[in-house]
Amino acid sequence: MNNLREAHRRLVAACSERSWRDDPEDPNKPETIQAMQIALNLPKQDPPKRTEVLEAAARGVVKLCLDDRAGQDGAFAEALGQWYGHRIRKVARRARNKAWRDVQALPGVTVENRARVFLPSAVQDVHPLVAKLQIGHTDLPQDEPGPALADDPTPVTLTDEQLKLNNLPDVVARWHSRTTDERERARTDYSFTVPKEEIAQADYDLSMNRYKEIVLEVEETRDPMDIIAEIEELDRDITQGLANLKTMLSEGK
Repeated sequence: MNNLREAHRRLVAACSERSWRDDPEDPNKPETIQAMQIALNLPKQDPPKRTEVLEAAARGVVKLCLDDRAGQDGAFAEALGQWYGHRIRKVARRARNKAWRDVQALPGVTVENRARVFLPSAVQDVHPLVAKLQIGHTDLPQDEPGPALADDPTPVTLTDEQLKLNNLPDVVARWHSRTTDERERARTDYSFTVPKEEIAQADYDLSMNRYKEIVLEVEETRDPMDIIAEIEELDRDITQGLANLKTMLSEGK
């Protein structure tokens, strides 16, 4: 759980503390162009449905970013960190039969034998087994994806720890309450509503901190004179200790 939490923290920090406008990409330096390669298993016989493939690919990306190794130190986390620090590019490639089986040994994660998501790298450093997979011809006929998550009547129960890492169910619930209970929430709360007119006046700036009210808590501090007194007492103890040490060393000669 600790590694998962750390992987999630790194992902959130990368997404909230960076801007694509500050992207260090340079077309003249291929090593600066990072991408996450995704292999899609698309057999000629009995191909999967479009939604199944899209869901597998999306889950694979999340699974890779929150992998246990992503919360540790090492090459796995470093590769993700490099990708986080650049434009978040993803490249879908078609695979089938032997080519699909060959890439399973490369660093990454596979979801439902439909999509394998590989550790990001510079585009010039893509593994040869992945590089030879065809880019394109990965589109599938449109299908009916089924009910949206918000329309699913099945209740979702999360532990406190899970809620810290996944607040999407809470977001959905608050969205449905956007015209009722959410209207009563203060701007110091976790979520709140803002009138359209105010957003328009702010030139449609959707930055959270522009509208959220920050309340600073007064922190009680110790009296500086008490701290100085403790330091003086420590100095006296150190002085006495050095004096005792000198005496012992002198008597030992």
